[in-house]
Parts: sequence; C-alpha cells; structure tokens
Amino acid sequence: MWLAAFLLMASIFLFGDQASAAVLPNIDISIGGESEEPNTSALSLLLLITVLSIAPAILVLMTSFTRIVVVLGFVRMSLGTQTSPPNQVIIGLALFLTLFIMAPTLSEVNSTALQPYLRGEMTQTEALEAAAVPMKEFMAKHTREKDLLLFMRYAQMERPASVEDIPLTVLVPAFAISELKTAFQMGFMIFIPFLIIDMIVSSTLMAMGMMMLPPMMISLPFKILLFVLVDGWYLVVKSALLSFNP
Repeated sequence: MWLAAFLLMASIFLFGDQASAAVLPNIDISIGGESEEPNTSALSLLLLITVLSIAPAILVLMTSFTRIVVVLGFVRMSLGTQTSPPNQVIIGLALFLTLFIMAPTLSEVNSTALQPYLRGEMTQTEALEAAAVPMKEFMAKHTREKDLLLFMRYAQMERPASVEDIPLTVLVPAFAISELKTAFQMGFMIFIPFLIIDMIVSSTLMAMGMMMLPPMMISLPFKILLFVLVDGWYLVVKSALLSFNP
C-alpha cells in the first residue's frame, strides 16, 4: 500500500497536472499481433521506468527521512566511532522511523486516492491530485516560511490561497532545506557534550605532558560510556519523533 502511495506521489511530482494514464500504463504482451499505437506503448513504458528510477530520490525529500538520517549521522560523528553503527543500520533505522512518522499521512493517501482509484471511482489524474494533498499538508507544516518564499519569488508566483495551490516543484525543495537546517540544529546540540569531553581529555593530556598520545583514544571510551549511561539512542529517537509533532 505504501509503495503504491509513494509511486503516486512520484508521478504527480514529475508530471504535475498533466499526468495521464500513460504514467501507469497497462502493459499487454501479445504474440503475432500488431499494436495500433506502438509509439504510445513505448512512451508509456519509458515514463514508467523514469518514475521508478527517480522515485527514491524524490520521496526521500518528501518525507521525514532527510532529517532523521542526518541526525543519526551526526550522532555517529560526534561519538567518533567512524563506521559503527554502519551505514546500513543508520539508513535502515531512518527508513523505519520514517514509515512510523509518515504512517498517518500515507494512510490518508491510501484512503483518499489509492483505494478509490483501484475501485475505479477516480481517474488516474484525480487520484494523483488527491494523493498530493496530504503530502503537501505534511511538508507545509514543517517548512519555514522564509524557505518557501525563496522559491516562490524565484518562480515569480503569486501568494497561494491555500497549501493545495502550492506546486510540488516549489514545496519540495523548500521543505528539503528546512529539514536540513533543523537537522543541523539538532546535530549541533548533540555535538556539545562530546566536544566538552574532548576538550577536557585534551587539556588533561597536555597538562600531563602526554602530547604524543592521541586524545581520541582516551576520550572515545568516555564518550561511549556517557552515551550509554544517558540512554542516548532513546533520547535521540525521542527527539526526532517529537520534532515532527503537530
């Protein structure tokens, strides 16, 4: 269900209001027959492949994934553990947290757009437009007005009457840079306690004359110990979830 909802959103972003039945074609393979419109079938297949190839990059920027994966990356850098946890673990955790946070929005997309389309109550264009509304509401809720105005002024747009009137080509990049700013703010707060530990260890080693001993070797166990004692992963995930509260 969520994969189909994601595919709908990728289609509406790429093709906008001009999306048609060619975006999600019905592919019929026959032997010995001649297609009445061979060019249309080839174009439909090309459009479908384009949507599937670009969809992951688009959908990463339309959900909470960006903020979460950047924050988790800052946690690893501040600890100084380099490849622990590995990238697969960080991306996997970020993906499942994203599905958890986006569940209400994707459920609304499913109920208002995907299921009516599958029952034949909506055309594909109507389903794509209906699916865009919940996603626009989610992104607009977490987009700074300054970032949105930047792209609206560049596109020379008039002030929209509602969120539904904002095109995704404007809202998605504004949402992306807003998420990056928020993630870096959270990352800065994560870095502070570990930076203090590094400074204390470095000053202590220098006072003891151990200038040749890398401070990282001494501070790393203390940073890991502090992170475990305060239940750091719980606090980080809790902060990420609370940052998306309405």
